[in-house]
This record gives sequence, structure tokens and C-alpha cells, in this order.
Amino acid sequence: MKEEFRILSATAILGYGFPIQSFLAGMERKPHLIAVDAGSTDPGPYYLGAGISFTDRDAVKRDLEIMIQAGIENHIPVVIGTAGGSGAEPHLTWCREIVEEIAREQSLHFKLALIHAELEKDFIKEQFLQGKITPLEPAPPLTMENIEATTHIVAQMGIEPFLAAFESGPDVILAGRTYDPVCFAALAIKNGCDPALSLHLGKILECAAICATPGSGSDCMFGYIGEDYFRLEPLNPARKCTTLSVAAHTLYEKTNPYILPGPGGHLDLHECRFEQETDRIVKVSGTKFVPSANNTVKLEGTKSIGYRTVSIAGARDPVMIRQIDEIIKGVKERVADNFAGKLGDYSLLFHIYGRDGVMGPLEPHPSVAQAHELGIVIEATAASQQQADTICAFARSTMLHYGYEGRRATAGNLAFPYSPSDFHAGQVFVFSIYHLLQTDDPASLFPIDYLTL
Repeated sequence: MKEEFRILSATAILGYGFPIQSFLAGMERKPHLIAVDAGSTDPGPYYLGAGISFTDRDAVKRDLEIMIQAGIENHIPVVIGTAGGSGAEPHLTWCREIVEEIAREQSLHFKLALIHAELEKDFIKEQFLQGKITPLEPAPPLTMENIEATTHIVAQMGIEPFLAAFESGPDVILAGRTYDPVCFAALAIKNGCDPALSLHLGKILECAAICATPGSGSDCMFGYIGEDYFRLEPLNPARKCTTLSVAAHTLYEKTNPYILPGPGGHLDLHECRFEQETDRIVKVSGTKFVPSANNTVKLEGTKSIGYRTVSIAGARDPVMIRQIDEIIKGVKERVADNFAGKLGDYSLLFHIYGRDGVMGPLEPHPSVAQAHELGIVIEATAASQQQADTICAFARSTMLHYGYEGRRATAGNLAFPYSPSDFHAGQVFVFSIYHLLQTDDPASLFPIDYLTL
């Protein structure tokens, strides 16, 4: 049998950190690749729209310093996917500057490949008019208006750009928006490993030690790919992989645990097997890859819908709690009447924690009959920050002194944990593009630059 391909996953997201002893234990196993996923849409649309990272710069630099130094010293490629958290051009530049800073400070010399993922609006408009863009459920059909309003549009790259970049032998690959497993799987596939096993392992390694027990997104994980299997080993002695912990990870962010879609096709896990090889290592086999009939990549884009102001309060009066819906309705009516025709369109929301603040309309038990206190988040969104401030402040003061049936005290209905009670949440973004682009040549969407640092 040929040698297993070995992969060191440093952390669940670049900047989340990892114990240095776990990383060194991974290096002792002589990996062929050091890789990390650096982003996600999980934090919502703001970071893509605003062009900033949701991870801290100093934390990202700390992780990169350790990974890049180890990679250069041991001639091991280092791969980073979805640079800067969202993978658009500002995020790629932000992360590239950190890498360049590390190279200067540590006197490191290496070849860096930059893979771009942001697409021009004119290109998207052309593809839209040609009927090549379709919604990714539950997104609505795309419109020219939404394309025009979108700030940054990225395509989620598959393995093709990475395979092209590896042909030039870079020491470090820094990529824009990337399908999470690819930064772990691409080099393995290039070296002849089974694509299905490589991508399935990558889907687990992207979350690092979350698949262990106890799980953690801030610890390292090691993967081995053989002829017809892969193995997972945690690098911290406090953790272990079990068939339950690894198989359960297949439920992570999935609508169907047997079918895992991605660029170019999907993984079929119907015949997947999980075996306990040692008390800490799990062996996985039986994964299949089913190519798509049409080659598509996912597009992500966001647009601004205004500015947000938030106020946080608490209520403990049982009489008020029982009437919270009627009170909210009355406050909204009072706000609408007071500013009719003066502030334009706005949104006023009340998030009730202790009832349905987490699940919203999906909450199966929305009753407040047993609640002794509620957390209330008042959220106003409008065209300008000043308008949002006005709406939020008026709603907050109206609710504070709102008279309801059975109310006896008049000192105020709400308790505020902070002064000032209202917070500027800044510009608000929503996903305006969450669609599939049909393409005959996925690699052509992602140009590559090479830098010698």
C-alpha cells in the first residue's frame, strides 16, 4: 500500500487559536500539508458587505506565524481558504498584508500564491442575462436591481484553482472564498488520493477538533488518507475521537446527513462506515463522490439596507409579561402614529428572550406563562443612523412608561443593564445574492497571482 497522505488542521477558523503543544504533536507526525479554513457565512452578511474580517487581526497573525514558520522550515505547503473571513478582495488583501508582515519580521523567504474570488458586477450581469444564474433554495430569483445594489460578490471555489496553483510549487496558498473542505482536500487529490475520501475528510478537518470528545474549535486535528479509508486523530491527549463523535459531525450544518453537496457534485454517505481503530482514532470508509450533471459554483453577495440601533432591557413584572404581545403591538402603533410621513421606511423589531428570542417563529413552546423575567432587545433599522436612533429611542421610552391593564407602579416597566441604553449597530447588510452560477470552466473564475516574499 502507498504511504498515507497526512494533513494537519490547525484550528476551526484562522484566529480561533490552538494549543502550541497540539500543533507540535501534529508536526511530529510529519504532515504533507498544513491547512486552515479562515472564514464562513455563519457570522452573517455584514462582514462580506463591509469588507472587514470577523476575526481579530492579532489572533490571526499569531496563528499564521506558527503555521507559516513551521511550514517553511519543514518544506510543507501551508494552505488558507476564505481569507479574511469572507474571501472578497478586501479580505484577501487584509490577510495578505499579515502574511507579508510575518515574512518581514521573521526574515522568511517563500513563494505565495494568491487566488482571487471576487467577481465584477458587469460579469455577473452578463451571466444573469444569459440565464446562467439560478437561486439556491430558499433564495428568491436574482434581479438586476439586487446585482447593482450588492457591494461585494464572491464565488465559492472548488479544487480546480488550487490544483492550478500547486503546479507552480508555492509554499503558501492564500485563497479567497473557498468551499471549506477544499483547502484540505486539493493537495491530497493532486497526489492521487480518492476525491470522495479527501473531501469527506476535509469536511471534518475544516472544524478541527470539533469532531472529538470533548470537542473544540480551538484545537488541532490530524487526518490520514489511505487507499480506501481515512483516519482521524486528535492531537490533544485530553480529547479522543469516537465513532459517535465523528459520525455525529456529519449532522453539522446539514439538511441531509447522507448527501453533502459542493462544487462539482456531492458526497454520498449512504454506505459510509465508522470504525473505532484505537481508543482515540476513528477510521472512515465507504464515502462516494457523485459528479453534478452541470458544473456550478455558489455566488454570495450582500447589500446595505440601512443602519441599526439597538436597546437592551429586562422586564420582571408578571402582569406585564402576560401581556407582552399586546404591549409590543401598542408600542409599534404609537411609534407609527408619532412619525407618520416623517421618517420614511423603517423596521422596528422586538426580540423576546425567555420566550422565543432564539428560535423566533420556529419556537415550539412560545408560552410565557412560566417565565418570571424576560430579556427584550429593541431593534430599529432605517435609512440613516439618526433615523434609526430616533425610532429606537422613542420605542424604548414608550415601552418604558407604557400603561397596561393591572399596572400599579409608575416608576418604569424596564430595567436597563447599560447606560447609555441605546447602541449604534452601524450599517446593516442582507444577503442579496445566494445563487448558483453555471460554468464550463470553474478555474477561469479565480485568477492566481504569485508573489515572492
